[in-house]
Amino acid sequence: MGGTSPNVRWHEGSVRRGDRRRVTGGEGAVVWLTGLSGSGKSTVGARLEELLVAAGRGAYLLDGDNLRHGLNGDLGFSAEDRRENIRRVGEVAALLADAGLVAVVPIISPYRESRGAVRKRCEEAGLRFVEVHVATPLEVCESRDPKGLYARARAGEISGMTGIDDPYEAPQNPDLVLSTEELGVEEAAAAVRDLLG
Repeated sequence: MGGTSPNVRWHEGSVRRGDRRRVTGGEGAVVWLTGLSGSGKSTVGARLEELLVAAGRGAYLLDGDNLRHGLNGDLGFSAEDRRENIRRVGEVAALLADAGLVAVVPIISPYRESRGAVRKRCEEAGLRFVEVHVATPLEVCESRDPKGLYARARAGEISGMTGIDDPYEAPQNPDLVLSTEELGVEEAAAAVRDLLG
């Protein structure tokens, strides 16, 4: 996922992953919730974080919109910027997982290649990566339209809207498929928690 800056080298700390697990309450992991805007990713992700923390397992929600307020605030929505957005979020998620937390990442992440690069990065580091497709149909997402983006895209006020005039490449082999149209938030979050074990 990205290159290495010149004149730098990895500095290995003296604390091992197993040591951190004893402090954080379990194995770190990346739970990547992908789906269209309005699919329920963030709502399910927030509830999953609550369930994990209530059970004594360290977790942190890396919401895509929240990260665009700071870390990714310099990025737009071109294909190149979307790829860089996912690369950066993936790097942060991997760091959290290495620290022994469950990084819960609800983010549209429309391109398979970008999601695959995050999975590869995690697996090469010996970290668990769980891809969850929140497969709520476009018409349901549009009817929810929590940010008013679909209406603006249909009116021609914005372009590059995933699912309208920009593609969404659904996962081909996700670890779990959810539909918030069929499952309530509680059931969906519990299904992800149970998959984590």
